[in-house]
Amino acid sequence: MTDEDIDFSDCPEVTPEMFAKAIVRRGLPVAKAKTQVTLRIDSDVLDWFKSQGRGYQGRGYQTQINQLLRAYMEPHQW
Repeated sequence: MTDEDIDFSDCPEVTPEMFAKAIVRRGLPVAKAKTQVTLRIDSDVLDWFKSQGRGYQGRGYQTQINQLLRAYMEPHQW
């Protein structure tokens, strides 16, 4: 079968925007288990983190908070 013989009619075209948001996980270490918690944070602090989001519409603020907590935790471990 040649490339021209392949029927792609049921596959949506991948746009450059879709490709830019893609994440390849093969070969990467497995993400650590996360625990859901309820945490009270000052509203202005949370608003600031949300406004700093790396992704689309402020997504990523929870990851950013986790990274900062980890950066604090690691040098303080005994």
